[in-house]
Amino acid sequence: MSIELAEFEAVPRSWTRRHLLGLEELSAEEITLILDKAEMFREATAGASKKIPLLTGKTCVNLFFENSTRTRTSFSLAARRLGADTIDFSASTSSLSKGEMVIDTAKNIEAMRVDAMVVRHRTPGTPHLLAQNLDCSVINAGDGPHEHPTQGLLDIMTIRQRFGHIDGLTVALVGDIAHSRTARSNIWGLKKLGAHVIVCGPSTLVSPRWEEVGVEYCYKLDDILSRVDVLNLLRIQFERQYSRPFPSVREYAHLYGMDRQRLAKTKGNILIIAPGPINRGVEVTPDVGDGPHSAILQQVSNGLAVRMAVLWLVTGIEG
Repeated sequence: MSIELAEFEAVPRSWTRRHLLGLEELSAEEITLILDKAEMFREATAGASKKIPLLTGKTCVNLFFENSTRTRTSFSLAARRLGADTIDFSASTSSLSKGEMVIDTAKNIEAMRVDAMVVRHRTPGTPHLLAQNLDCSVINAGDGPHEHPTQGLLDIMTIRQRFGHIDGLTVALVGDIAHSRTARSNIWGLKKLGAHVIVCGPSTLVSPRWEEVGVEYCYKLDDILSRVDVLNLLRIQFERQYSRPFPSVREYAHLYGMDRQRLAKTKGNILIIAPGPINRGVEVTPDVGDGPHSAILQQVSNGLAVRMAVLWLVTGIEG
């Protein structure tokens, strides 16, 4: 056994979860464990570019009921880097179009002896329902506007790499907080690790009720630029909205878009991240999105390492 494999002989005893459904239910210690293991995978596989066959003989299914490019591809690559077989499920060509229920579809796929299902669905709670009814591991890849735990983890991993810690940082999530599952996973994870979180955006998309869980809210980006360490720029999710939350995209870009002028008002070591896909010229201008303060592509690489860690952890739990 190589040195790399020896480091991953067994899942730590402190990890006891067969599923990853959200960060709200995880402890700070569990979140830190995932991040630490992701860093180990990143180093052992040269940035998640080499294989480390820890899941040889296992099968992972991507059960996606919504369109996805980055997350689906990232999970597929992560499983393959670990030596697992992968199957990509297409809802449009499945028996769902004939009236089959989601849970029946999942059970039929599980009967083919799969070890993990990565689930994305527009209805909140769908991965939780499947976790209650399946024997294989279930990983939430986004359930409506509820959570997207691996995106939250890779965002936090990127922040930790830049600053060396999370505790004491001020992180602002900017944009469509109302419909963002990424925002929710970031909020739960960051708060548990000791960060101060601010949500910022139009009043139609940012609720003052976030104060009830210790999150600051504001409606003017310029008011917080000088005191934040990290800006996480979220996409406006028009596909989840039933009415236009602001007059125009142009106005949103004027009030909340990160450009060179706003960058000049921030701390010198500001970190700018974005979950993607990025609407250039709306959430961020190209010069800022591609500039030295941005870690957007680093997030993508970290996503592979995080998902390798999660797949290894949840499939390593027996019973």
